[in-house]
Amino acid sequence: MKDDVLAGIQRKRNSVEIEIEGKYALFSDPITRVGGEKFSYQVPTYQALKGALESVYWKPTFIWVIDAVRILNKIQTEGKGVRPIKFGGGNDLAYYTYLKDVKYQVLAHFEWNESRANLAEDRNENKHHNIAKRMIEKGGRRDVFLGARECQAYVTACQFGGGGGFYDGYGELDVGFMFHGMDYPDETGGGKLGVRFWRCKMTDGFIIFPPPGSGELQYREIRDISETKDFVIGKNLKSVNEEE
Repeated sequence: MKDDVLAGIQRKRNSVEIEIEGKYALFSDPITRVGGEKFSYQVPTYQALKGALESVYWKPTFIWVIDAVRILNKIQTEGKGVRPIKFGGGNDLAYYTYLKDVKYQVLAHFEWNESRANLAEDRNENKHHNIAKRMIEKGGRRDVFLGARECQAYVTACQFGGGGGFYDGYGELDVGFMFHGMDYPDETGGGKLGVRFWRCKMTDGFIIFPPPGSGELQYREIRDISETKDFVIGKNLKSVNEEE
């Protein structure tokens, strides 16, 4: 069954394959955050994995697209009492439920950010791909975390689908309706901040993500954002040739 799942996953010529592991992860369900508590989803969200890759290597020239994730370790949780800072000052008491001892394999690729037409001269696929692979070998340019800042993670290169996993031969698990990711105006060019949801299913530990724009996703606009940060090569951004 594992081979059948892998057969349905297509690798791109600029794909990267990484393994992320950490002691804790918190992919918080927005429904549980209303009362100040945080309860993690069972599996990582598309947006959280995209954020992890952006910590490894990112430029506004391109957008990371998460193709699939493989859950290697058994899904288990641990509750903690925490004292978050209140907006009005001081601290509050809350309980957060984290995922414990997590390890994931991630397959992803990048696509050009078409809303950044002024960065077209920086679109050198081969060089960006090589830099990304070198940054993976070094563990990332910035700190990598899984869902929350306190959930530090470590990144290494891997062969996606290689080795054994706890859910090999497990079959299908319906994770349920969950958060997929955010639509940011600097990526969509629409001037609006949006959110995506989907019905997540895991097969033998593998989750294949539909890409943004897919008909499998449900969308909702949150608010208008009229301005986005400008990036200009030579002013506040190095070209890929300078980085090489």
